[in-house]
Amino acid sequence: MAQPDPSPIVSILSVTEPLVGLYDAPDPDPFAPLVEPRGRECVFASFDRWRAGQTLHLTREKHGCGSMHLLGVGGRPRPQLVKFLCDEEGLRESHELMSLWLDAAGHYEPHHDHLLVGPLRPGQYDYLRTVTFYVNPDQLSVLCVGASYYHRAGDPPPVIAPFGSGCGQLAAVFADLDAPQAAIGATDQAMRRHLDPCALAFTVTRPMFEQLCSWAADPRSSLHTGFLRELVDARGGKL
Repeated sequence: MAQPDPSPIVSILSVTEPLVGLYDAPDPDPFAPLVEPRGRECVFASFDRWRAGQTLHLTREKHGCGSMHLLGVGGRPRPQLVKFLCDEEGLRESHELMSLWLDAAGHYEPHHDHLLVGPLRPGQYDYLRTVTFYVNPDQLSVLCVGASYYHRAGDPPPVIAPFGSGCGQLAAVFADLDAPQAAIGATDQAMRRHLDPCALAFTVTRPMFEQLCSWAADPRSSLHTGFLRELVDARGGKL
């Protein structure tokens, strides 16, 4: 399957950061140049490497801090994890609430031995699971409208904003990666130091990515109307 073209979205919204794909693939070589996590470093410590065209390579043996949410392996023993997240990070009022959230959070189940996080590789589209746009609030608002363009009443919500770690927001927060849906992310304080202060994440499943590219190609859509032109003018010519 051919990757749809996101360049109209990138151009019209003046998106300057690379679109970052999460790939679940049998062979990492097509994603070179590859980098590996350094110890238990955050997945998003690789942001400058993504900007340089490099791809973070994660396996069950070398996974950094993203092992639990992206691979379902590693991590601290459960009592230690609950204590750390509750007592040190202050993420829930009690150990019970923290434990209940961990029970419900789930994790991504890889199909292959290699997870790759980095710039889009059109030739590897069959292995793409999600795409993340790193955007400012104006750009985010337009993408949220675009994600609703094909939405029918009664369908699952097109945009969600779930609590979770930055790496968990790359895939684990979606109930069904084969459904068109987007998640507002980069709301994890622990990973934000790797981003620009105004950057938020808009992570989309592959079906939603296809819908957004179709929305961008439709001259009747909100990407090509007066509302957006007025916003761009108010911002001095670009978002």
